[in-house]
Amino acid sequence: MDVVSDAISAVRLGRPWFHRLRTSGSWSARLDPYDGAGFYVVLKGHCQLLTDGSAPLPLSAGDAVLLPHGTGHVIADFPVDAAVAKKEAVPFEQWLVETKPRTRPGSYETEVLCGKYWLDCSRMHPLMAELPEVVSLPGRVGSHLELRAAVDLLAGELDEIRPGSCAALPSLLDLLLVYMIRAWMVEAPGGTWPRALGDPVAAAALRALHSNPAAPWSNDRLAAEAGVSRPTLARRFTTLVGRPPMAYLTWWRVIRAATLLRDTQDTLATIADRVGYGSPYALSHAFQREFGTTPGRYRAQAVSRSSDVETN
Repeated sequence: MDVVSDAISAVRLGRPWFHRLRTSGSWSARLDPYDGAGFYVVLKGHCQLLTDGSAPLPLSAGDAVLLPHGTGHVIADFPVDAAVAKKEAVPFEQWLVETKPRTRPGSYETEVLCGKYWLDCSRMHPLMAELPEVVSLPGRVGSHLELRAAVDLLAGELDEIRPGSCAALPSLLDLLLVYMIRAWMVEAPGGTWPRALGDPVAAAALRALHSNPAAPWSNDRLAAEAGVSRPTLARRFTTLVGRPPMAYLTWWRVIRAATLLRDTQDTLATIADRVGYGSPYALSHAFQREFGTTPGRYRAQAVSRSSDVETN
């Protein structure tokens, strides 16, 4: 695994929800804050996005936007301000139901692909936490070709239900999230994690730790893996990542254990071995220090939360 894949996998719950909106005339819908990440891709026409406490963001065909922290917002066909949005916008789920009967093939002016990914925000990787409230990706010609290709593939699958669509659509939506985060990293090279992953020393160390967190890592061994001296590794890694290499490894092992508790039926002893702890007791102690609860209680709560997501 790599850092970006691990950062996403650590927080993902269930399958993404998505819908293709086709509408015309005047409309305005509100989505309240939630534990997840949302996205919009404008396929035709134009609209406006207004997040809580910010100015409207105009969107036109080809534009994509990611709201990685589930920020409450309004989406509308016309410029809106906060006061108007709170008063006149219809709750999104209600608007979705009311819009369908009025929309006939060929009668719409605006077409938007939208959706949300459910996230467990209790153990957010700092790379995900660093993402801004809104990641705006204008549809500039020639930019982010992988993202554009994913959007085209999604639109094609939604145009016509074909064999394998039920498997293809969730996979394409997962790919869309990866490409949006990649595009943000290109657009924000001065951010903490874009700089860390762009640095050859820090990136090599992070790849090693994420590829095999259970290995008996030491500062000397990790420095050799990165091809630098131990002081150089400590200085560059700590400056860019925000914590020393072994402190990051300890934190990541516990986060990885939390993911395994949620997504597998493995025993605590098996999980301890997989993430690099010598005993279930050692893992339990570290886990409780990080999360403030025992692995058993965490697993029960995580399973319940995942079940709620699947039924929504």
